Amino acid sequence: MSDARRTAVVTGASRGIGRAIAQALADDGFQVAVNYLTRDLEARELVDKISAGGGAARAFRANVSDPAECARLVEGALAAFGRLDVLVNNAGISQTGVPIADLPAEDWERMLRINLSGPFYLIKAVLPHMRQRRSGHIVNLSSNVTQRFPATYGAYTVSKAGVDALTRVLAKEEGPNGIRVNAIAPGPIATDMFAQARALMGPERADAFVKSIPLGRTGRPEEIASAVRFLVSEAASYLTGQVVYVNGGGPGG
Repeated sequence: MSDARRTAVVTGASRGIGRAIAQALADDGFQVAVNYLTRDLEARELVDKISAGGGAARAFRANVSDPAECARLVEGALAAFGRLDVLVNNAGISQTGVPIADLPAEDWERMLRINLSGPFYLIKAVLPHMRQRRSGHIVNLSSNVTQRFPATYGAYTVSKAGVDALTRVLAKEEGPNGIRVNAIAPGPIATDMFAQARALMGPERADAFVKSIPLGRTGRPEEIASAVRFLVSEAASYLTGQVVYVNGGGPGG
């Protein structure tokens, strides 16, 4: 394939927010490396959809908690598309309803490996190429929980607070290399992950939670994708080291 078109790697892109981001970047003319772990069919359906619309995409299976697989993902994207302009660290997991004192150590470690170490491994893999070209955009997916610090979301909140710190430090280190680094912190978004959280809350508490959002509704994955599109565009050329909250004004619960 031609290396004239910009290329994006989007992790966890087979469904939800990641899928919306991959589609939005493809609509903007990016070649897209669609990363997934287990949902092979969904990832390939997205690739087919992008291709049918005149875009270019490839599916790449990789476990982001494994540094060797992260390196292979980046190498595969470069081999397929010839360049790498954007990395979107979207893949992540959540576990709710468990106080820190009751959380098994293996669950704590898995949360940090996927949500925090995964972005670190991928950033390490893409930086040599971005530095060589003196250009690049990294967007990390954080969460509105870093403003709220809700009980029973301890490991998840710690992992996303780490993502915020990683974003801000990296932006200072890589700005001189022409690389911009930002994070998006979604509020409640209509995804499978939020559906699981609502189920744990129960109907009454879940409804009260959504009503506490100033805009009075959950967000859509496409609204997070729009923020990513902005951050990697020239319209955001002086914006780096920021955590952008896309949360309807923020839930009060």
